[in-house]
Amino acid sequence: MTSDTKNLLFVSTSVGPLGTGLGGGVELTVRNIAQEMLRRGHQLQIVAPAGSTWDDLPVVQIPGNLQIIAQSQERTAPITMPDNSVLANMWDYARQQDDYDLIVNFAYDWLPFYLTPFFHRPVAHLVSMGSLSNALDQVIAKVSQQFPGTIGFHTKSQAATFPALTQPLHYLSNGIDLSLYQFCTHPKQQLAWIGRISPEKGLEDAIAAAEITQIPLKIMGKIQDELYWQQICQNYPNDMFEYLGFLSTHEMQQVLRECRALLMTHRWVEAFGNVAIESLACGVPVISYRRGGPEEIIIDGKTGFLVEPDNVNLLVDATQRLNQINRRTCRTLAETEFSLQALGNRVEKWFREILE
Repeated sequence: MTSDTKNLLFVSTSVGPLGTGLGGGVELTVRNIAQEMLRRGHQLQIVAPAGSTWDDLPVVQIPGNLQIIAQSQERTAPITMPDNSVLANMWDYARQQDDYDLIVNFAYDWLPFYLTPFFHRPVAHLVSMGSLSNALDQVIAKVSQQFPGTIGFHTKSQAATFPALTQPLHYLSNGIDLSLYQFCTHPKQQLAWIGRISPEKGLEDAIAAAEITQIPLKIMGKIQDELYWQQICQNYPNDMFEYLGFLSTHEMQQVLRECRALLMTHRWVEAFGNVAIESLACGVPVISYRRGGPEEIIIDGKTGFLVEPDNVNLLVDATQRLNQINRRTCRTLAETEFSLQALGNRVEKWFREILE
C-alpha cells in the first residue's frame, strides 16, 4: 500500500469531540494513525462529533447527541441510542462511501459493526477496549466471521476477553510521535498517574501508594465520573496528590518526564495503555498491575515493574526498586517498538491485507 495511495475515511468515537479528552486513549490513536497515513501520502478524512478541536487534521464535524460510554453500562444492557444520535449521523455521512477505498471505525459501538454488511466498501474496525457488553461481543464475533481479518485489536490480552472470534485477528499495538516527548535523566521526587478519572481506572490505589511512600503524586486526565472524584477527595484529604487537569501532550510530558515512575492501577483489562508508552518515551519507568495491555508493553525489571493486581503494598515495594531501572532503556524501547513509523507499518499491512 506504500506504492499506491489510498483514500481513507476514519469514523471516530461517538462519546466525545476529538481534543476534549472524553474519548480517552482513542483520541491519541486516531490522531497518530491519521498523521502517519497522511505522511505516507494517503488521502484521509476524519468524521467526528461537532466541537472537535483538531485544526491541523481534516475533520468533518457532525452534530448530534453523544453516546453513553460503554464502561458505565451493565454487561446485559440493551443497545440504546439518544435521539439525533451523533453515532447514527456519522455513519449516515459514511454512506458517501464510494469516494473511499476503506472506512475505518474507531468507535466502541454496536451500530458500526451491525452496519458493516450493508456497505459496499470494506470496513476495518479497530477495537479500543476489552469485552464489556454481550450484545457487542456477539456482533463483533459475527463480523470477524463474515469479514475475516477486518477486526484489529491493540493487544492479545485485549482480544482474549472476547468470545468466539474468527481468525485472522490483527494486533496493532500502538505508537506515538516520539519528537513530542523529551527524555529526562534526573527526575524529581514525584510519581505520575494519567488517565480518565473513573472507577475502572483505580486511581485511589495510586493515591494510597503515594501516602505510604510519602512521594507526591501528580494526577492528569479528564474527570469522567465527578461523584467518584469527590469520593476520592473525601477519602484522601491530605496533600500527597495534586490534580493538574486534562493537559495537552506538551504540558503533560513536561510534568511526566520529571517523575520517578508512572503508576497504572486499572481494575479492568486495559486494552493497551497509551500512557505507558508516553511514559517510556520520556524515560519514565512504569509500575503497573499485571492486567491487560501493559503486560505486553512493560518489560518487568527492565522498563518498569508488573505487580499483582489490586495490591497497593506491591506498588509501594516497586517504587523502592526504581533505582534498578535505567531510564535510557525505557526511551530505547519506545523508539524501537512504539514509534509512529512502527505503528504505520503495522496499520498499512493490515489495510493492505483487507484490500487485497
